[in-house]
Amino acid sequence: MEKKKHLARLEQVWLDHPIVFVTTCTADRRQILANQNMHDICREVWENCKERYRWMVGRYVIMPDHVHFFCAPQADKHKLPAYVGKWKEWTAKYASRRLGFMMPLWQTEFFDHMLRSPDSYEKKWEYVRENPERAGLVADARTWAYQGEIHALRY
Repeated sequence: MEKKKHLARLEQVWLDHPIVFVTTCTADRRQILANQNMHDICREVWENCKERYRWMVGRYVIMPDHVHFFCAPQADKHKLPAYVGKWKEWTAKYASRRLGFMMPLWQTEFFDHMLRSPDSYEKKWEYVRENPERAGLVADARTWAYQGEIHALRY
């Protein structure tokens, strides 16, 4: 039986190794993230998440009041909400202790989207990568200092 075009994508819903796009914002949309100290804290916690929570982080962009990142589970040890919650918890603790930031640091909710193909991954990355340029923070998105990649996550 021939599959209908509009149903073909359903085969890609259950992925063995999904990549998830996450966006989370600061509490009250405070513009406190786009600096080297917060960049260092975010990277430190992301790097620790691979061993502690079995989640890897790929590319990311830190904006003044929100963060975009791509992540993937290594195992079913922690579900996405638990992992993002732990990442928020530890970045907030470090920002409070090291930088004197007022709590809460993050909004309680976050946005996530499971990427189902190499094309969707690249399109989402281009959108995220260009975010600082669209926001008028830099003339060329490639020069934004608060972006990078921890682990290579690719389809």
